[in-house]
Amino acid sequence: MWHFAVSVFLVELYGNSLLLTAVYGLVVAGSVLFLGAIIGDWVDKNSRLKVAQTSLVVQNASVILCGIILMIVFLFKTQLLTLYHGWLLTMCYILVITIANIANLASTATAITIQRDWIVVVAGEDRSKLADMNATIRRIDQLTNILAPMAVGQIMTFGSPVIGCGFISGWNLIYMCVEYLLLWKVYQKTPALAHKATSKVEESELKQLNIQKDSELKPAEGVQLIGEKDVTVFEPQQKKEPRYCAQIAEPFITFRDGWVAYYNQSVFLAGMGLAFLYMTVLGFDCITTGYAYTQGLSGSTLSLLMGASAITGIMGTVAFTWLRRKCGLIRTGVISGIAQLACLVLCVISVFMPGSPLDLTVSPFVNLNERLFEGSSLPIASPTDMSEVSFTTVTHNLINGSTLGNDDPEMSPDSLSMISVSLLFSGVIAARVGLWSFDLTVTQLLQENVIESERGIINGVQNSMNYLLDLLHFIMVILAPNPEAFGLLVLISVSFVAIGHIMYFRFGLKAMGKQVFACCAPDPKTVPSDSPPFDASTV
Repeated sequence: MWHFAVSVFLVELYGNSLLLTAVYGLVVAGSVLFLGAIIGDWVDKNSRLKVAQTSLVVQNASVILCGIILMIVFLFKTQLLTLYHGWLLTMCYILVITIANIANLASTATAITIQRDWIVVVAGEDRSKLADMNATIRRIDQLTNILAPMAVGQIMTFGSPVIGCGFISGWNLIYMCVEYLLLWKVYQKTPALAHKATSKVEESELKQLNIQKDSELKPAEGVQLIGEKDVTVFEPQQKKEPRYCAQIAEPFITFRDGWVAYYNQSVFLAGMGLAFLYMTVLGFDCITTGYAYTQGLSGSTLSLLMGASAITGIMGTVAFTWLRRKCGLIRTGVISGIAQLACLVLCVISVFMPGSPLDLTVSPFVNLNERLFEGSSLPIASPTDMSEVSFTTVTHNLINGSTLGNDDPEMSPDSLSMISVSLLFSGVIAARVGLWSFDLTVTQLLQENVIESERGIINGVQNSMNYLLDLLHFIMVILAPNPEAFGLLVLISVSFVAIGHIMYFRFGLKAMGKQVFACCAPDPKTVPSDSPPFDASTV
């Protein structure tokens, strides 16, 4: 609910501009980029239950606090604008974005420990069971993506943003306890979760064991790098330096070691391919939701569209399990990528269709000063008023300048203006089938080929890579926040998605050779989690 509502809240507060939502996304992406490896290292070094408990409480408490602050801003925005020349309202914006960023960092820790570590332990050595559990967890995510936005969207549409904030805060307060009890039950039912190779001594012993295993098996590079800082490379330096200097340097060392270890993983190209898919405005994040909001779609309509995308996402999880059984894990990623790109063609077409606000002659920072310092009246989130909230001037010019609108008396301006946005969301929703199937493929490749003591830091760096590309797309939107430039962002996004799938295809060729083209071959054997990079002879 919070993921859906925060973008709409920021658009309403900031006078119908995507700039504040882009700044929020920029802060979130930058934080995970620089702290992802450190968060992952913290997950590796602490007990599973402690990590889950801490991240859960911090995440929910932050959302509750954000909801309370937003309620105050919505109720007293006019008064806040008059205090200290509007700077107090600006400070409220900064506070909301900061706390929401903390919630996202805690959510990142939760995702790493539950979806990348706990699930592997629960599944044991059964990779088919692991695939089914990955798909099941993703279906649960998609079902909540249907129910949660529908609930909060209807509340915001027929109630008010203040009621929406209060509902989300109350919900998180109550169900934080339920989430805690569910995680505790899973932990009690799986005794293996209590045992974890987290200490530096265990990592050093694991490194020595890998060296002695087999002459053909190289030691895992990530383990060497993580262990060396305490055994060989940094030990003399740490003796000479004061303790506080070592403590200051440790996060930077962890950051460096994590990225180097990630680069040396056998599934590096696959992870990079997934990361490139984040450089896009073609998803139901705050940017796309905010754009749709400016084009006249109500909160209720957006919630229904998110529900439809969740349904196609569930279809993607079903497709993943079926394709994996028929074609193998690596080939599933190739097929999923082709399916996603085929659907995104609709988004490319939408850029040039009637109703598209594409107009590169419009300055991206028009009226920026007015929106930032003078504020604007709060729009009422109702279907009848959403047309007034949207960029009416742009739509009016597009309609008057369109020959179809002038020549075809049966096509009303309202229907004409919706052609482009309808094609856009049709492509985005349909592409979710291939997207989630591809995401599950890369997720399982990481689960199967990263050793237990490195799962946190490697997946933390993977999240950092994802957010690095996500960061670029928010910077892109900040440079061109107006809806008139959104069509160009769509074209750039499709290009990056294509590059990501090309990188994954390169990984498939490196791992399987020409066998990657044999779509209906049996499931190939992937590399064990404690083995060196992929080799064609092992597949």
